[in-house]
Amino acid sequence: MVAGKLASRLGNEMEKLLVLELASENEKIMTLPNKAEGPEAIPLVSTGVRGLDEVLNGGLTANRIYLVEGSPGSGKTTLALQFLLYGAQRGQKALYITLSETRAELKAIAASHGWSLDHLEIHELVSEDGLDPEAEQSVLHPSEVELGETVNDVMSKVRSLEPDRVVFDSLSEMRLLSQNALKYRRQVLALKQFFVNKGCTVLLLDDKTSEPGDLQLHSICHGVISLDQVLQEYGSERRRLRIAKMRGIDFRRGTHDFDLNRGGITVYPRLIAAEHHRKFSNNAASTGVAELDALLGGGLVPGTNTLLIGPSGVGKTTTTTRCVLSALERGQKAVYFLFDETLATMLARSTALGMRLEPHIESGLLTVQQIDPAEMSPGQFSNRIRVAVEQHGVSVIVIDILNAYLQSMPGQRYLLLQMHELLSYLNQQGVTTLIALGQHGLIGNVESDIDLSYLSDSIILFRFFEAAGKVLSAISVLKSRTSAHERTVREFQVGVNGIQVGAPLTDFDGVLTGLPKYSGDVPLLDPQVRTE
Repeated sequence: MVAGKLASRLGNEMEKLLVLELASENEKIMTLPNKAEGPEAIPLVSTGVRGLDEVLNGGLTANRIYLVEGSPGSGKTTLALQFLLYGAQRGQKALYITLSETRAELKAIAASHGWSLDHLEIHELVSEDGLDPEAEQSVLHPSEVELGETVNDVMSKVRSLEPDRVVFDSLSEMRLLSQNALKYRRQVLALKQFFVNKGCTVLLLDDKTSEPGDLQLHSICHGVISLDQVLQEYGSERRRLRIAKMRGIDFRRGTHDFDLNRGGITVYPRLIAAEHHRKFSNNAASTGVAELDALLGGGLVPGTNTLLIGPSGVGKTTTTTRCVLSALERGQKAVYFLFDETLATMLARSTALGMRLEPHIESGLLTVQQIDPAEMSPGQFSNRIRVAVEQHGVSVIVIDILNAYLQSMPGQRYLLLQMHELLSYLNQQGVTTLIALGQHGLIGNVESDIDLSYLSDSIILFRFFEAAGKVLSAISVLKSRTSAHERTVREFQVGVNGIQVGAPLTDFDGVLTGLPKYSGDVPLLDPQVRTE
């Protein structure tokens, strides 16, 4: 029952993190100052899409025409509606010109997000009257008449309404009416000139039905926002956004993950560690176990990351829990990202080992987020970490276990790049990061899915070994960039008193291989009631 309440509380905390992170976007004023200097600098306008303005370094240049392209279902209509609604809520006139969606369909889409389109002007270019067979004629080719009528209708509506923001949905229908590339290009150029002269900021929607490699629209428009969906073998598809072109704006390049859920689109800008740095104290803090502090050369240093590596069940999670608990007892805030274990199991196991986390969860010092890597994109995960660090003052981050996070990435190469940027960011923010990495095998030949040793500031290695007819555990520190760490191998034990680290195993050879040779009388730890 307690675990259920805590799970509910933590779920709410996760939502609060995202809401707080996005609040600043919603509070932006409609017109933002352009970074360009001089009296003729054109102001920027907010897109109204959470996170997109950060990618654009402020927003879109006003009175320009932009292309939003993507396959059907990628989120073009939702992005366009957010763009218009944001302006309408701030007193601007917003016009949605549609060739492909009916008024009823647009209202249904808006209702699915909890929006009302009462303050938008919706203009349907194809009505029931236009579908009447008696309205057809045979003197001219139907496409020529329809194209001319369509363009004139658009211009007439814009002249009468004088909108500030316009969405044209979609160009694929105009492409079909134009019949050939030359006429199509001329019509788009005419619309572009007309909209710019009328002082409109325009989004043109296109579903990529043109010939492969056709970049006419890219050359005509001032900017291009490309939406994409990447299907995976398992789990939900990954949605990505890329600014293919943007005149006059120093935008954030590369691909950016985004979500399309109830409430609209949320973009997660790609993390660039070099943009984030702050001063912090680098005094080592205790792990809560004196012998482990000795192994590490004094403890865990802020602004560093520690990789805990070993086979399943050896004690990695318990060790990270002990380190986090010590930080909580010092009054530090921590976030524990749990990938492969349920919250109830983690709390029950920690309590059985004498490490109660519930009081710290209730006090707000500790937040445990259970992550489903099949449903969360890497960009969203990085964004959650940023919110925790920058808005909530979290100084300890745990990722348990990295193997599950690996599954959310399209390939090992991308995981290394992602982790390099993420760990660099956390180090520059003075955060103490603990990462658990599971290995295949138990005794003897043990392997890892991925090698993160070069990215790690410290490495704690765990191993099972056989001695006197028992399976025991050993711990050692292989690397530390910040201190002269101890190079011994010690016995490690998990029991009712938490974790214990014994004396150096000086009379054992080959402990890390799992099959040591004993040549002395080194006293081992007293047996405890084991829980793992």
